[in-house]
Amino acid sequence: MMIPAKEELIKEVTFKTSRSGGKGGQNVNKVSSKVELIFNLQQSSFFTDEEKTLLNERLANRLDIEGNLHIVSQEDRSQLLNKQRTILKLTNLLTKSLQVQKKRKPTKIPKGVIEKRLNNKSITSSKKENRKKPGLD
Repeated sequence: MMIPAKEELIKEVTFKTSRSGGKGGQNVNKVSSKVELIFNLQQSSFFTDEEKTLLNERLANRLDIEGNLHIVSQEDRSQLLNKQRTILKLTNLLTKSLQVQKKRKPTKIPKGVIEKRLNNKSITSSKKENRKKPGLD
């Protein structure tokens, strides 16, 4: 499970730019600052078949029909910053998706804890028993 460096990732992704909404005044209508990164998981040479299967399962709702992963960034006014942000989003997404959760080992309840619980139960029981009126058996 090794995520490739940014330089290698850039070789396998395609970028689409378009005009973005949001901040920028009149500049918004002229400059294509919105960046869409497209990454095809199946054609990627970075991952093994098992990793590709795992990524396909975990990112199924984010993949289109051809198996492309689309990541969009339009937060910044600069196209370069948005491009860097999409690459960062992609690496974060791939790292999260490839993480395998550790198996939980069930642990035994310590004897002291069990004794304390039973002791508390008996104390509560005797308290309630003492509240009853005598002679009503």
